[in-house]
Amino acid sequence: MAKSGGGKAGKPMRNQAGDLLRSPCPLACLLDVCGDRWTLLVIRDLFFGRSRFKDFCASPEGIPTNILSDRLNRLLRHGLVEQVPAADGTQRMAYQLTPKGRALGPVLEAMRDWGLKWEPSTRLEMQG
Repeated sequence: MAKSGGGKAGKPMRNQAGDLLRSPCPLACLLDVCGDRWTLLVIRDLFFGRSRFKDFCASPEGIPTNILSDRLNRLLRHGLVEQVPAADGTQRMAYQLTPKGRALGPVLEAMRDWGLKWEPSTRLEMQG
């Protein structure tokens, strides 16, 4: 893993979304975007076909609405999701994964598999 620090001559480094990087380490950068308690669960829900704010609020983990708004904005800013017109024709917007966001699929699958193998209280549940 790379050491912490700035870029050349001590200049702070920024990612493509303009956020300061604590390190050029790819794992640290991923964690800066997705490494909190809620973001990967929002991405999981997008993989399960949820697309509207109210759908994410209905997830069993009970994400608070202010945190959900923040996480969706972060995912938008980093290009992992995009807003699209809702499929039901209402004026509300929906969210969908971009190719960059869909590329996290194998990461989520590996984490799911790890949980199933090493945490006896976990199980797969139908989502939708």
